Amino acid sequence: MAFAGADAEELENHNDCLVRLSNPNVATMKEDVLYHFSLSTSTHDFPAMFGDVKFVCVGGSPSRMKAFIKYVAEELGFDHPGVDYPNICAGTDRYAMYKVGPVLSVSHGMGIPSIAIMLHELIKLLYHARCSNITIIRIGTSGGIGLEPGSVVITRQAVDACFKPEFEQIVLGKRVVRSTDLDEQLVQKLLQCSADLSEFTTVVGNTMCTLDFYEGQGRLDGALCSYTEQDKQAYLRAAYAAGIRNIEMESSVFAAMCSECGLRAAVVCVTLLNRLDGDQILSPHEVLTEYQKRPQRLVGYFIKKSLGKA
Repeated sequence: MAFAGADAEELENHNDCLVRLSNPNVATMKEDVLYHFSLSTSTHDFPAMFGDVKFVCVGGSPSRMKAFIKYVAEELGFDHPGVDYPNICAGTDRYAMYKVGPVLSVSHGMGIPSIAIMLHELIKLLYHARCSNITIIRIGTSGGIGLEPGSVVITRQAVDACFKPEFEQIVLGKRVVRSTDLDEQLVQKLLQCSADLSEFTTVVGNTMCTLDFYEGQGRLDGALCSYTEQDKQAYLRAAYAAGIRNIEMESSVFAAMCSECGLRAAVVCVTLLNRLDGDQILSPHEVLTEYQKRPQRLVGYFIKKSLGKA
């Protein structure tokens, strides 16, 4: 079970690894307004509020991220009867943010544009707070390829819909391509944590990040569809052959932005269905609810183990 000693030493040895930005303009700004968080460097003391953060977990749903912070508080011994965890971003309805001890939990909405906006402001928040040695993990849901529903996928590499390990963005009319590599050491630590728990199937594989839930993922049940079941099966089987084990809509920009800013990052998603068997999510609500807790349990255990509390 133990890598607590090694991780505690790692935390200590990397305390000087401050969060960096890939933008020289921010350092010259007198005030930085994080508009979508309803936070500002002129009205909030970021080092006092967030300076002790070491683990950041992000996921799509505000309610899921509040449930995660409550779970982590219990696991780390911070939870007490009657304690509530207020939304730090209560001044806006764009995103929700919760904190307990060294853990920050933030919602990012759905899709690349939504998570990208959130990440710009989150990384700046960590920079202004002078945070160091940050580990950031996306926890979420996905469609599996060749896996039983409820399986958890730890992403080795995020790829686009053409199976390329890159994130492309048009900046000032020009194509900018960034790498989507993730931290392999972190992948292995998370995999070991799953083995320790021994509660559900966990695999390491590539994750395909698409721009859409329907056509972009080869579904046959959207409002538009210009391909056949045979076309879909051929595409998904080619994806499987390329090492892809699940599909979602945020991992590529998440991996690219974290890598660009030197953040140790991982993606941990549960699969809600096997896309080779169909397109619609048909499991009962209570089953899906339990599936969605699996990445939380794995990442919660990783945090607990890293802090020497497992």
